[in-house]
Amino acid sequence: MVKSFLILISLQIFLYSNQQIILVISDDTSSAKATLSCFENNKKVFEKFEVNVGKNGLGLGIGKIMLKTGNKEPLKYEGDKKAPIGIFDLTYIFGYKKDLKFNMPYLHATKELICVDDSNHKNYNQIINMPKDLPESFEDMKRDDNQYELGIVVAHNKNQVKKRGSCIFIHVYKTEDSPTAGCTSMSLQNVQKIAKWLDTSKNPILIQIPRSRIKEIKKLYPELPLD
Repeated sequence: MVKSFLILISLQIFLYSNQQIILVISDDTSSAKATLSCFENNKKVFEKFEVNVGKNGLGLGIGKIMLKTGNKEPLKYEGDKKAPIGIFDLTYIFGYKKDLKFNMPYLHATKELICVDDSNHKNYNQIINMPKDLPESFEDMKRDDNQYELGIVVAHNKNQVKKRGSCIFIHVYKTEDSPTAGCTSMSLQNVQKIAKWLDTSKNPILIQIPRSRIKEIKKLYPELPLD
């Protein structure tokens, strides 16, 4: 039994070590600023840089691994202008240009492509072509500005829990110091750099936390060099 347990732990560490990880850390849950680092094989890939998160900071989201629920942290809800705390798969890259090639699936953001943020709609928190039964609320994926010129889909709330938040992306900032409505934003150059690096075969994830959760993440990813 002990031997099997040690093999399981070793396997987990091996899998984590070969994973691509984007780590976003804010000072606290009320901050609209954070720092972003990228890791592969437990080694930092790029120099750390500053990003924008939600206008109202961070709230506990619904990710692939459930983090501990703390009394001091708010939950993430639809329209709260909080970016989600958690560990999330990164599933797609999207953008305005038609024929971009990446090592992840790419969605061409046409005028017909939307993300549904109407929690009563059957396609809540999904990116779809505009349906006949138009949702009451949705985001255009082809915007009139450059914020979705290139972006990455964060798989928050994959099971479409009503009112727990939708349409979470890594995307281009409005301005260098503009907070988001719940996403994580940065310069186009930094989004491009990350998008070119990401590879579906390496199971890329986003870990987004306030600094108070670093110890919890260290237990889950013991080989990850957190500062």
